[in-house]
This record gives sequence, structure tokens and C-alpha cells, in this order.
Amino acid sequence: MTKTATKALLGAIALAATAGYATVAAAQNQQTPRGWSYEIKDGKRVPKGNRITNPDGSWREEVRQGNCVTIKERSAAGEYKETRQCNPTGKPG
Repeated sequence: MTKTATKALLGAIALAATAGYATVAAAQNQQTPRGWSYEIKDGKRVPKGNRITNPDGSWREEVRQGNCVTIKERSAAGEYKETRQCNPTGKPG
């Protein structure tokens, strides 16, 4: 190959790589709607909970879905507890 052909080939490869990186960057910049996150649930969107984290590493999170409230808690020792309560009247608490 000549030097010109080699430079042209390297330029084409660099252009293709740049286009690939731009596509990945654009996909990463998509924003999830407010109040939603991608967690378990087979890749489906689930509501984002209100999480309170304590200095000792423990946390408590409440997730509301319709008339139901799911409470997830983790102690500083690593013990996990999840409870779910549904109110058929639609009134909280």
C-alpha cells in the first residue's frame, strides 16, 4: 500500500470509530422520566421510591403504586425487610 492509501484507510477507521462513540454517548444521555427508574421488574419502568439514608448505612424507602405502599428497609448490619400494604379505599395510611 502507498502512504496515501494507508492514511485514507486509517482516516476511514477513525471516522467509523468516532461515529460509534457518538452513538453510544447519545444513548447514554437519554433521561428517564421524573419519578421512574430502571430497577428489576424485567426491565420495565418502576416508580422510584423516597429513600432516606442514615449515616450508619441503614436506609428506608417507600414506593407508592396505586393504592399500595411498599416499604423497603435495610439495617446497618445488612438485614433487609420488605413489607407491602394495600388500601382498597385509595386513602393513604
